[in-house]
Amino acid sequence: MQSEDNKLKSAPMLSAMAIVLIASYIGAQMLADIASLKIGVIAGFAVDMGTFIYPITFTLRDVVHKVLGKKNTQVLILTAGAINIFMAIYLMWVASVPGDSEWGLSAEFSAILAPVWRIVLASILAEIISEMIDTEIYSWFVNKITREHQWARVLTSNSISVPIDNLIFAVVAFGGVLPWTIVWQIFLFNLVVKYLITLLSLPLIYIVPDRA
Repeated sequence: MQSEDNKLKSAPMLSAMAIVLIASYIGAQMLADIASLKIGVIAGFAVDMGTFIYPITFTLRDVVHKVLGKKNTQVLILTAGAINIFMAIYLMWVASVPGDSEWGLSAEFSAILAPVWRIVLASILAEIISEMIDTEIYSWFVNKITREHQWARVLTSNSISVPIDNLIFAVVAFGGVLPWTIVWQIFLFNLVVKYLITLLSLPLIYIVPDRA
């Protein structure tokens, strides 16, 4: 009978870097979805506050693609979407549970963290569709264009997937609820912020050897 140690040795093993990347990707997705519940005002423009961390997930997705390949990356995207849906359902249930009178803050918790379902669903839908598209473009660039200039593959895939994500989120979350001038303002400002953060995150693609 094969020992437990031998079973572990014979099983496929993820590198420590792959584990860190997967955890970082899902963590960033969750933080962005929670932060998106607040619409802030920055420099006079309306912006969902998940905008400042969410764009990093596109570059992290590209790095995961390098390490684990296309199919595993697609599984990760869908898994992250499922985790975010579960998170929203769990927070909704927690918000519905009566709070202990000695502790307080129950109403505040519900007001802040009880999900606004239209925003939650818009965010998750935008994430899954845009990052699946990002996966296809990244794979196409590596296989059909060039394996050189890793920054270019990230910039190309993100330049297409980020606007798609932004458009889906802005229209589904706020279309028909806010005036279209405000929806357009949210779209434009979020797009500028996301693209700037994409540019800042480009060096992440070089943290692992190129094996895509």
